[in-house]
Amino acid sequence: MKLRVGLVGIGQGWDSHYRGALRALADRFEVRAVCSDVALRAEQIAGEFQARSVDGYRALAAREDVDAVLLLAPDWYGPLPVYAACDFGKALFCTSTWEIEARHAHEMKARVEQSGIAFMAEFARRHAPATLRLKELIATRLGEPRMVLCHRRLGTAAVNDATHRGVARGSVPRDVLELVDWCCYVVGKTPTSVLGVQHEGVSGAEEYGYQMINLGFENQAGESSSMAQINCGQLLPPTWKEAISFRPPAELQVCCEHGVAFLDLPSTLIWFDEAGRHHESLESERPVGEQLLTQFHRAVTSLVRRTSDLEDTYRSLNIVEMARMSAQEGRRLILD
Repeated sequence: MKLRVGLVGIGQGWDSHYRGALRALADRFEVRAVCSDVALRAEQIAGEFQARSVDGYRALAAREDVDAVLLLAPDWYGPLPVYAACDFGKALFCTSTWEIEARHAHEMKARVEQSGIAFMAEFARRHAPATLRLKELIATRLGEPRMVLCHRRLGTAAVNDATHRGVARGSVPRDVLELVDWCCYVVGKTPTSVLGVQHEGVSGAEEYGYQMINLGFENQAGESSSMAQINCGQLLPPTWKEAISFRPPAELQVCCEHGVAFLDLPSTLIWFDEAGRHHESLESERPVGEQLLTQFHRAVTSLVRRTSDLEDTYRSLNIVEMARMSAQEGRRLILD
């Protein structure tokens, strides 16, 4: 079955993930309409796919020749395109769920659940070749994760990216939310407690900023079984270019029952067990964009409604909000 899709917003992932993926999956997707806050950009992409440029996300969602909406950038819309897809009963692939303001998260979740539409969030780190291979190793060779250490060193461009894209001031930083979801996915459990630490630059200097989130995971007996710690921020001034690029730590280090793994996205994985060191390069795997859209096509055409993405997105939003409270109160908080 070929899905007729409409594109709302053209974000940073368009060139790296979705343009090529839509062409490679032309037997499953047909672009019918394009809407963007930059009209010329919308017209160019519409012409590229022999589609129509549409003025407004509601007009796009209302079209009878559109089966599903791909929300590929937040622009200034906020949750409004999500509500439009719900109103017109259109399946929704959403890359900007992370940038919905926390106060809108509960309403968005309720609207999607009530509408009954197929919904999928962009979990790019989950579908990276190195992550998928790591999950295979956890199940077969390495055993249950005991400690997960996640590092994300932001550059100046990443720090200012949300401002340039018009992300609302009250929203949670996308990088932090994605890292929380990534760690929960690797551990394979829902955390039971969180400890947050935040540090801002002296005198409001924007070139400094750090956030640490420590997640505790308990087993069925109520005993601590796993821990994940996320370190995210811009630790060095942008003028120290040589220092910024010096010896960055692995993006993810996972200590398991029977070994340890070091992961760098999208496709580098080094792991150790009793047999020694194993270095895997997964460049030949399918690109992330193709894997994401293939999963979305399956979710829409399947008779079983997919709800896990919505629950996992809401969970990550809740965890980061609780981490903020923990940082303010200076104590570990129990997650409900």
